[in-house]
Formats: sequence, structure tokens, C-alpha cells
Amino acid sequence: MDLLRFITCGSVDDGKSTLIGRLLYDSDSVSLDVLATLEKRRATAGGTVDLALLTDGLKAEREQGITIDVAHKYFTTPRRKFIITDAPGHVQYTRNMVTGASNADLAIVLVDARQGVIEQTRRHTLLASLLGIQHFVLAVNKMDLVGHEEVIFRNIVADYQAIAGQLRLPNVVAIPLSALNGDNVVRRSDFLPWYQGPGLLEHLESVPAATDANPNEPRFQVQYVIRPQTEELPDYRGYAGRIQSGTYQAGDRVRIWPSGLETVIEAIEVNQQEVAAASAPQGVVLRLREDVDVSRGDTIVPTAAHPAVVRELEATLCWMDERPLRAGRKLLVQHHAATVKAAVTTILQKTNIETFESQGTDEAKLNDIVRVRLKTALPLVVDEYHQNRVTGAFILVDEQTGATLAAGLVAATDPEYFTDEVPAEAAFSI
Repeated sequence: MDLLRFITCGSVDDGKSTLIGRLLYDSDSVSLDVLATLEKRRATAGGTVDLALLTDGLKAEREQGITIDVAHKYFTTPRRKFIITDAPGHVQYTRNMVTGASNADLAIVLVDARQGVIEQTRRHTLLASLLGIQHFVLAVNKMDLVGHEEVIFRNIVADYQAIAGQLRLPNVVAIPLSALNGDNVVRRSDFLPWYQGPGLLEHLESVPAATDANPNEPRFQVQYVIRPQTEELPDYRGYAGRIQSGTYQAGDRVRIWPSGLETVIEAIEVNQQEVAAASAPQGVVLRLREDVDVSRGDTIVPTAAHPAVVRELEATLCWMDERPLRAGRKLLVQHHAATVKAAVTTILQKTNIETFESQGTDEAKLNDIVRVRLKTALPLVVDEYHQNRVTGAFILVDEQTGATLAAGLVAATDPEYFTDEVPAEAAFSI
């Protein structure tokens, strides 16, 4: 049984948490003790069930009726396993949405049928697109509050179709629904007879499962060097980490980057057992034939693989700090286990959320999406994000406070190269 990771996004009060609650509730994926609690609350709330309580776990979330932190929920149907990420809708929590979308295969973009497409709808769609999500669902929610009118749904679809065309979203399906009443979520609705497309769960079960984006370019970054130096294992040296892409086999000739040293994989261990091969995203320990110098943050790849080993790169940033970013600012680049000092040498452009056009700027403010040029003190082993979502992502960290300043996506590893990547034509269906 395969796995689909998806995120619900959109503006505050569009009904994201209620939608997830409805999915869990109607698919019988709620534990008995939680059901008992919901029934008690139903008795004191006039016979209604607050489905958002299934995801909004923080006290402040329950008190304010909003989502603040990212919540993860898990459920299974006879056809597929799911991991749901409920992202906050408030602009001030955009950083949390970016975190949640970074591992998603599909984005459900909720729109309140009474409000239509608004700025946060555009922002979350743009971010999900930049983060490499290939499948989108436009969920037009609260159709019960607009009389289930088809013309309202069609107008919202037309507005969003313009966004999909601008961003060249590859796969978009639009579904009218009511999360509160369960219309077109798990079960089809009799109140929307004019809609002949799939219900939400039906569509989620049919979306193709994600595959390794770059199976022919194996990547493994060392997270921890294991050197017990005990009587039983006096000479043991292993390199622990997660395979980021591709497959590794015992006997592979590999190169250690950024040093460039070559050696051979002597053995691969999974759960303290030797295996002949392992693939992404398994956690493994690699043992090498020679005692070469390997440290935390180094990347081990087969000699036939070709990662970029750079000290200059261009990247797209979602700026997350109250203090604006200006050219010349020094900070840290954290690329998984590797952390290096860096400086932003140039801010090339900013994306206008209303038009998605690029415009010149000399600074990045909170929640701005900008393209910058970075220079690092030590080499980084990276890939462009559109080629590998794992090795093409990083964060920027404040040197003094350790606070996360930005989420970054490697756009180009050749500092002379600068262009906008144009994906395939949009495919939009209703």
C-alpha cells in the first residue's frame, strides 16, 4: 500500500482543520476515546461536532479557533495510506506553512465560497508551487452557505484557473464541498447534482504516488560518525545518515565531497544488520574500505554521480524574519547536517504576490519571496531544487540567535546563470 502526503492550505477560517476532521471522522479514522470526547462536546454544544478539535491541539488554537502550529494526522483507507499536514492560514504563520509543504506530494487549497480567491490563496499556491508540489486540489468550501450555487463555484474556478496558468501548475482538480456537512468530502453530495467530478477522498486515492525525483543521482549526507572504540569494536567506523535519493550498494566506488577523496563502500547496515543495498529514504550506516577523512555534513556519492560542489549559488528565499534582509548580510546556511557561514551578495528580485511578476528590490521583508545570490565560506554539495527536492533545500540561520531566517531553494549552481524555470503547461480539471 503506497503513501500520499498532502497539505491543506489557504486563508484563515477557510475551514482547513474542519476539512481534515471531516476526512478522519467520516473515514472511521478517529480513535474510540477521541470519539467519546467529541460526543460529550456535542451534547453541550447543541448537537454539533467541532471537527476542528481533531487537529487543533494547542490550547491557544482551541480558544481562538485558528490553527497556529503545523499538525500532522495519519489515516488509512483500503486503497492508500495518508499523512495530512494542517497548515495555519494566518500570514504571520507563513513559515509554518512552508515547513508543512516541504514534504507534501499534493496541496489542497481551500477557498471560502463567500470570499473567493484572496491574497493568502495566491501566496500559499505560489509557495506550494515553488516547493515542487505537482498536484493541487482547489477545494471550494462552505458551498452550503451560498446555496450550493454552481455559478459561484464556476466564478471561483475561473479566478483560480488564471493563477494556475500564471504558475504553470501541472495538475489541478476543482471540487465544490462543505467540510462542515461532509458534502463531497468522503461521500458524494445530493446538494450538488450539477457537479459530476470525483469527491475529495476519491480523488486523493487516485492521485499517482510520488516517486524518487532523481533515482539516478544517489545522495547521502553524513549525519553522525560512529566510532565506539570498545574492546568488541576497536576499529569500527561507520557513517550514519539517511539516503536522500537513489540507491547504494555494497561494493560501490564512491567519492567523498567536498574533499573529493575516493573509496569503496565496504558494507551497508540497516538496523544493525548488513544488507546488500539500500534506497531513499532509508536510514543507514555506511562503512568504507579505507579510513578516509569523513566528517558530519560531508556527502558520499558514487563516482558516476555529479552533485554541484559550490561556494556561490542562486536561491529562492521565503523570508521569515521581522528584520528585513539586505545585501551584504552575513548568516549561516544549514543544509541538512552541514552548516557553513555565508553572505547574501545580491538581492536579484522579488515576486509580486498579486501578479506573480518579478520586480527589482533592495530588501526582503517578512513573508517576501525573493531571488538572491549567496556566497559561502566553505563548499556546499547541493542540487538544483527542481532536480532534487531534498538536496536542493536549505534554511538560513541567524549567527547570534540561532533563529531561522528563511527557507531556501537552490535555483542555480552556476553563478553566471540566471533564468526562470518554466514547467510544463498547466492541466486544470473540474
